[in-house]
Amino acid sequence: MIPAIQIEQVHKHYGSLQALRGVDLTIEQGEFFALLGPNGAGKSTLINLLAGLLRPTSGRLSVMGFDVQAQYRDARRALGVVPQELVFDPFFNVREMLRFQAGYFGRGPENDTWVDEIIECLGLGDKAHTNMRRLSGGMKRRALIAQALAHKPPVIVLDEPTAGVDVELRQMMWEFIKRLNREGHTIILTTHYLEEAETLCSRVAMMKQGRIIALDSTRNLLKQIPGKNLRLKLDAPLPESLRSMLRHEEDTEYMLVLTEVTQIEQVLAILRQAGIVVEDMQLIEADLEDVFVDLVGQP
Repeated sequence: MIPAIQIEQVHKHYGSLQALRGVDLTIEQGEFFALLGPNGAGKSTLINLLAGLLRPTSGRLSVMGFDVQAQYRDARRALGVVPQELVFDPFFNVREMLRFQAGYFGRGPENDTWVDEIIECLGLGDKAHTNMRRLSGGMKRRALIAQALAHKPPVIVLDEPTAGVDVELRQMMWEFIKRLNREGHTIILTTHYLEEAETLCSRVAMMKQGRIIALDSTRNLLKQIPGKNLRLKLDAPLPESLRSMLRHEEDTEYMLVLTEVTQIEQVLAILRQAGIVVEDMQLIEADLEDVFVDLVGQP
């Protein structure tokens, strides 16, 4: 089976700025894949290259076996992209916009049943005949997700799809996207909500400064964080004797790494001796955010 996405030694330079530095990545058909990284890591540049909106300085990209540059039409037809920005055509209502979008990729009236299904599954039924300009921000986000799916592409890229949206849309969208994945669609997700990536994605790539610095299954990445985390909110700074256990801190909140649960009493004894009051305490399992902070080097 050909890969859904194949990226081979891709570099992208903007003058002296190196946005991508030799990225190699293969995503198989049917995967639910997370592409994570801080702002400026190169995620959006990589997505724009896959969509044919940019040309690589060097290297090769393909979608469902179609070279993005040499076979642009076929590669683009196989890809649906939900962008971060709310970009839409202000002259059409939702249904018209979706029919036109499908038509750009060669799908005619026979695709209307699919368009109706998208509208229903994303809760746009009562807005189908509303002009795009009159939709709220959340409804525009739903319409953009629908737009990316209008031509029923086998590969779907979700670039920060739930940024700033309500809980109802988030749940509705994920149920629909999970269904598409079960039906064989390849899903590629970029998000700053790392709990979404941990819950939904079977494999994760983490980027930093234009390079992939980690690529593995979600389960294997979580194994990199030993023990448990102890989250503390204190009324004073953490004593120096506990700083060797510190993973990260923010104001008066501290995350300590424990190799075994019995260390909790040791930590509390040191805090009592220092006269520091524990305002809140929580013992939690390590999650993908901890892996991200460790590898990328910033919360």
